[in-house]
Amino acid sequence: MSTSTSTQAAKSVRKNNRLIETLNLVLADSYALMALSHLAHWNVEGDGFFELHKAFEEHYKDLFEAVDEIAERIRALDAYAIGGLNKLARTAGMDEFNSPMPQKDYVAALIVAHEKTVDDLVRARDLAGETNDLETQDLMIGRIQWHEKTLWMLKSYLKK
Repeated sequence: MSTSTSTQAAKSVRKNNRLIETLNLVLADSYALMALSHLAHWNVEGDGFFELHKAFEEHYKDLFEAVDEIAERIRALDAYAIGGLNKLARTAGMDEFNSPMPQKDYVAALIVAHEKTVDDLVRARDLAGETNDLETQDLMIGRIQWHEKTLWMLKSYLKK
């Protein structure tokens, strides 16, 4: 791709408000899921405490990095990342946990949150593809892979 074509593609992406809105939704989902994972990490108890406590810690740490990557990608597209706890929570639209609760309920609730996030990531990936924004598409694909692996592990835990 020539420099001129590459520049035109970047300008096209920057003007794609649907993509930016969806990326901000993915950002909000990731932030909310990070907070939910952190809450589960703090409050989980019972026989599977150690494995879940450690797993939830890995999740919220990964999500913290993902939030930064997604927000920086939005900025690279010459748009602004949303912020503020209330706005992020409203945008994500995820239910809060009724904590404390049984460990299997934490896992089940996190599964629902991850599935919603994957749905929004797929939408962002597809919109990025429509505008030939391979960098954003690559970021979304990586996040989808991580969430799908996490879903597999969480669902496998419930089969105990």
